[in-house]
Amino acid sequence: MAVKDSEIFKAPLDQVREQILRVLQAWGMPADLATTTAALMSETDALGIDSHGISMLPSYEDKVRAGTLNIAARARVVRDSPASALLDAEGGLGYPAAAQAMNLAVDKALAQGVGAVAVRNSHHFGAAGVYARIAVRRGVVGLVTSSANGVIMVPTGAARPMLGTNPLSFAAPAGKHEPFVLDMATTTVAANKVKVYDFHRKALPSGWAVDGQGQPVTDSAEAMAYIFDRPDGGLTPLGGTPAMSSHKGYGLAMMAQILGSTLTGSEFALTYAQRRQAGQPDNIGHFFLALNPAAFRDAGAFEADLDQMIDAVHDMPRADPAVPVMVAGEPEAAHRARREVEGVPIPPALDQRLRAICERCGAPYLLRDRPAAH
Repeated sequence: MAVKDSEIFKAPLDQVREQILRVLQAWGMPADLATTTAALMSETDALGIDSHGISMLPSYEDKVRAGTLNIAARARVVRDSPASALLDAEGGLGYPAAAQAMNLAVDKALAQGVGAVAVRNSHHFGAAGVYARIAVRRGVVGLVTSSANGVIMVPTGAARPMLGTNPLSFAAPAGKHEPFVLDMATTTVAANKVKVYDFHRKALPSGWAVDGQGQPVTDSAEAMAYIFDRPDGGLTPLGGTPAMSSHKGYGLAMMAQILGSTLTGSEFALTYAQRRQAGQPDNIGHFFLALNPAAFRDAGAFEADLDQMIDAVHDMPRADPAVPVMVAGEPEAAHRARREVEGVPIPPALDQRLRAICERCGAPYLLRDRPAAH
């Protein structure tokens, strides 16, 4: 049975950010790294991407308790040139290393026109789009890809999973409009979005997940088992079925994997799982590319032309008069505007899990005063 709206409370964004910060510091993350991480995670919640914000804390706790995540790690630069660099995240959570890498890529792009920075030996870094947004806030185009530690995507034509959700994000600065920000998993849906459906006890749309025979799974709890616990079944590539061009999502996932792991020297999860020892880190890799429009166009020309393109999209005839034609990044901007006022929705299952995390690590629970319903 789905969770009723009346059972969901909304936590102010500043409380969400502070709650994440308190938990990270209780786990032993240094204050500066925890501040960066909490800001990026809460920004994700602000943008309406509930799958990758505060709801990630239970997953991170599992890794901290298992000893596979070095929560206090500080990334270091191991290769550096005027237009490129490689960072080693030292087995730490991906947020601080990824933010450092994207900012370094932008620094290089502003100086050289192009900046490419890769990260090896990392862990989950949240939503790729928050790093692409770092680029556009500094006036450049950003591209972000990452490998993944999970083996949950069933490739087109296969019977078992081989890849992760392998995300990518592309962002470009506009002038008068919101920046264009594409942020996507290369699966039909991100695994953590299935997690959110499970928190809400909602049925999945057909085509998101499949069983070992390739048949659709719509029960969210059953889908979670196929994604995280069972060797067969999992998520479909973007497109869902061969008839709907799932080979394209599969190809994009391979591209993200090559840039995230093959280029950086990080692990390919499928083969790593066969020899991974207890306590070894995920060793995920990320890739960040920054392009300075001023290296290609006169100042302001890129942004002005992108504004014209977005205007043309907005002027398209609507299939439904009540639903505007939008470009990537605008739905998230609308979510941010609402959530800055209304707060972040916290369903009962997540509320209970966050309370339990706080009890175990000794951090205060800040999101809700009254006891959670049981």
